[in-house]
Amino acid sequence: MPLSPNPYAALKQASQYVRLWRGKTFVVKVGGEIIADPKLRKSLCEQLALLWSFSIRVVLVHGGGPELDAACKAMQIPIKKVAGRRVTTPEVLDAAKMVFAGQVHMDLLAELQAAGVPAVGLSGVDAGLIKAHKRLPVSVVPDGATEPQLVDFGLVGDIDSVDPRVLTHLLEGGFVPVVAPLSGGTDGAIYNTNADTIAASLASALGAEKIFFLLAVPGLLQDINKSSSLIPHATLDELAGLEASGVVSGGMRPKLTAVKQALRAGVSSAHLVSGLAPDALLAEVFTNEGSGTMIIPTPAVVG
Repeated sequence: MPLSPNPYAALKQASQYVRLWRGKTFVVKVGGEIIADPKLRKSLCEQLALLWSFSIRVVLVHGGGPELDAACKAMQIPIKKVAGRRVTTPEVLDAAKMVFAGQVHMDLLAELQAAGVPAVGLSGVDAGLIKAHKRLPVSVVPDGATEPQLVDFGLVGDIDSVDPRVLTHLLEGGFVPVVAPLSGGTDGAIYNTNADTIAASLASALGAEKIFFLLAVPGLLQDINKSSSLIPHATLDELAGLEASGVVSGGMRPKLTAVKQALRAGVSSAHLVSGLAPDALLAEVFTNEGSGTMIIPTPAVVG
């Protein structure tokens, strides 16, 4: 017996989005707090498998901050972060190589394979995908401060160029690339590079339709302590107002910097979506209501 007057209504609604997004490129960035939980990791990979089955070209970029923190603590390596970004000493970089290109990478690839997705793992070093140089000391206003301070982030790479040919080759072959957040210098150096920044740079280089950031919160919140304060839509101008009012702090700062980078480079929309709520990514893609925060460059023109 049908559970509703029209049990196929949701399918019909989703089909319009399937037609709209078929053949388009989505870049999805996921953080380590989601990957570390087996149930959340499985849910994510099942959602990505559905996108892939509808011929949406998916590139997955992962972080691994909590896993890197745990590895550093186990090896008694000091941890320092400023304005949501990690200071990378040589010891931290060695740990990052081990975690990002090892444990986190393999867990994701294995789960995607289990979901029926032909995933291929690589980093920004592979095929010269991401070329970078060591970041110079920069002036940063730490969370809770009003005055900037000069910060040396260590072996962190600022991106110089992206050569997406290896990704294009994989996408055209029906594969799903999974990218670890490491970049390479022209001199053979390896750098820790913020995964949000990598995701935005890849989305720009690939001409992606959308970029998604999966979070431990429902989206961009007016009050970080109230999930009910979700901001469902915003433009870049409105985003600037929220930042100026102090709504944005911590790890959300580099994410919104990446959002602005992607949108200004031609990506149509950016989405901040829960990685904890069941099927939140699918709801954001295939329903009118969405599930998180959608950010667009300028207000939509009606009529």
